[in-house]
Amino acid sequence: MNSQLLMQTIANATAVSAMYALIAVGLTLAFGVMQMANLAHGHFFMIGAYTVYALYALGGWPFWWAVAAAVVVGAVLGLAVERGIFRQLRGDVIAGFIATAGLMFVFEVFVGEVWGWGHMRLVPSPYMRAIQFMGASVSFQRIIVIPFAIACIGGLMIFMRWFRLGRALRAVAQDPETASLQGININRMTALAMAIAGALAGIAGGIMSTIYAVTPALGGHIILPALIVVVVGGMGSVEGVILSAIIFGFVMTFVTTLVDGVTALMVSVAVMALVLVIKPQGLMGNVTN
Repeated sequence: MNSQLLMQTIANATAVSAMYALIAVGLTLAFGVMQMANLAHGHFFMIGAYTVYALYALGGWPFWWAVAAAVVVGAVLGLAVERGIFRQLRGDVIAGFIATAGLMFVFEVFVGEVWGWGHMRLVPSPYMRAIQFMGASVSFQRIIVIPFAIACIGGLMIFMRWFRLGRALRAVAQDPETASLQGININRMTALAMAIAGALAGIAGGIMSTIYAVTPALGGHIILPALIVVVVGGMGSVEGVILSAIIFGFVMTFVTTLVDGVTALMVSVAVMALVLVIKPQGLMGNVTN
């Protein structure tokens, strides 16, 4: 690997890490509060991408207005899933797992019937220029996910540490029964967690819609690496997920560049298995954020 390809791969890996972190932080936040995994989380990403496609590529909206709409759509979907599934199945982890697995297919079939099966929808980038850095040429559209991920995740961590609602979220994640005895509304906190998770997936899908081919199967391709990142980082640990996203962003990108995408996924699963053998709770499991 020459120096130019090395720098190119590092730049791409950094962008991929930022995207994984943006998606996985929302997933782990919802799990931490509800103690239930949302397998349809990747489909929030997919629907965010389709929102930008419909409003920006077809409707002529300004790109950032379309991304803002994707955030709103993601948050609304999160609220709907919390109210319609997780609140009804609270405490039944297996039922929640099965219900959201079914919801994946509902979203995929719905989008496929509306937009067509087997058609890759391409979203034109509003920024065609590339950034030159040490011989590497990286599209500006791929780079902008990095500051957005830093701003969104940093804002979330500040919110959870310094704001009353954020501290209430942390309390519910630590001990929902004690939090309830202190007057915290559990339903409100689970709804808030799912709305934030949906919004983060929506903004990730909206920004990355110009890079990925937008198809009904996009959510299924996204959820597996997101789950790997969450499991390795430690379920419910925001800091652990950030560290895990960086590791897997670089592993996936470098192995894909040197070999292929299938091998990269196999290596990622092998790394996950190795980490869990050494530390079953994940890199920073049982850490309260």
